[in-house]
Amino acid sequence: MRFLSNLLFLLVIASAITGCKDKIVNPNKDLTLKDYESLDTSLYALNSHRIRDDISMMIKADKDSMQADYKAKSHYLIDGSFLWIDRHGLKSQVDSLVSYLQSVKDMGFSPARFRVAKIKADLRRARELDFDTAENSINHVMARLEYNLTKAYLRYVTGQRFGYMNPSYVFNRLDAMDGDSVHVRYRGLFAVSMDKPGKRFYSEAFRKISNDSVPQYLREIQPHSKLYYELLNKLNEACSESDRIKILCNMERCRWRQDDYPQRHKKYVVVNVPSYHLMAVDGDSVLEMRVGCGTFATKTPLLTSEIMRMDINPQWIIPHSIIKNSLLNQVGNRGYWSRHHYYVREKGTGKVVPFEHITRDMLASGKYYVIQQGGIGNSLGRIIFRFKNSFSVFLHDTSQPGVFNRDDRGVSHGCVRVEKPFELACFMLEDKDEKLIEKIRYSMTAPLGGEDTTIPREERDKEGRENIERSKMIGSVNVNPKVPLFITYYTMFPDKNGVIREYADVYGYDGAIYNVLKNYL
Repeated sequence: MRFLSNLLFLLVIASAITGCKDKIVNPNKDLTLKDYESLDTSLYALNSHRIRDDISMMIKADKDSMQADYKAKSHYLIDGSFLWIDRHGLKSQVDSLVSYLQSVKDMGFSPARFRVAKIKADLRRARELDFDTAENSINHVMARLEYNLTKAYLRYVTGQRFGYMNPSYVFNRLDAMDGDSVHVRYRGLFAVSMDKPGKRFYSEAFRKISNDSVPQYLREIQPHSKLYYELLNKLNEACSESDRIKILCNMERCRWRQDDYPQRHKKYVVVNVPSYHLMAVDGDSVLEMRVGCGTFATKTPLLTSEIMRMDINPQWIIPHSIIKNSLLNQVGNRGYWSRHHYYVREKGTGKVVPFEHITRDMLASGKYYVIQQGGIGNSLGRIIFRFKNSFSVFLHDTSQPGVFNRDDRGVSHGCVRVEKPFELACFMLEDKDEKLIEKIRYSMTAPLGGEDTTIPREERDKEGRENIERSKMIGSVNVNPKVPLFITYYTMFPDKNGVIREYADVYGYDGAIYNVLKNYL
């Protein structure tokens, strides 16, 4: 019986691999039972316990630490079933997987990181019955195939389905803020809601193997982005290592599965930070403009949201970080406070604090607002576009339009300054009501504000305010329906004509991505 069992196993191995992509001439044709008499030895006896012992040893020696690697290890550590081998030999799905794994070289990755050569070598041994009693015994070979196939499979399907790095984890641990030696706080930089691999995904990935659905599954998990495949073509044309790195990093961005993305919508706004550029798209109509974004020290966060309201002539409540870094030393400097139109209001009571009573301790306590009055000279300009986010950043006008003439427009504390605020306001309106548009125009140009806030309001010059036509003024306009907003970071990105342009890596994010991708190079 043992002889027949071994004979059946070897016959199945020989037949199951004839569909492989790398076909070889079958040396075992025209055989008779007499030819198999010599195979009734321990050399060809499969032992599941030995296979599991060998896999355990491989796991102990495996130092790779990507999430997919941990999932492969944990499957066998909890005595999970064999996925690629059974009593009939190797499953035919092995060849489909190997075919896809060989393509990682075209994606810019090293086949060695997916153990392609080791897998192919052991497949050859299985095909040619090239077993011995040393490192390449039948149980050693089958253990290596089982573990390496699972490891490579999970690395590939996880990476192609979700990306080979977790941007939320990496980007939100880049900029360290104040903290102690044990607990370090980081500035939030990434808040894009995304699909991520979890228990359900890995259960499905394992189930696809047992259900004989690997070929279809490998097709389904590929990136859906058109830009991805355009960059893939460029990768093979890249002339320099720096070009390859830039392409690889932007291909990785295309693998991330955002919960929402521009192509789902007819009307949306997208800001690409490295290009300092905004596109407001409504069907075939595209409004383009330059923008100013956060400096390297105060980066504009990457996020997805919806623009829900426009406030005209907004007041600016100064963030406490700016108060601490810039305003404490200006307490008592009447010229500075007057020039910037700042005033102080107590948080609890809402009472305005006379300029003479403002102290450093008062501002440092966090119990008082420092506010810049709306209108002329306000840092937010004459209009702000509000959307929900956890960073208190927005799109807004600016009192310093000269910034848009610069190439390096990293100038803000994180907000996005827009070159054409009135045009963007009109874009937001679903109903282009001429009367409403005229009110927005008038409110953005009326001589509001610009007063000396260091003297009591009742003593200020009211001439400018008295010349304002109050019936034409408007303070806020709801954006209905809300307009999707995407603040992105691509160093290679198509313009409105679909031509891919290259931009400087202003925040160093390509470097952060590449450091993770090195695990696959």
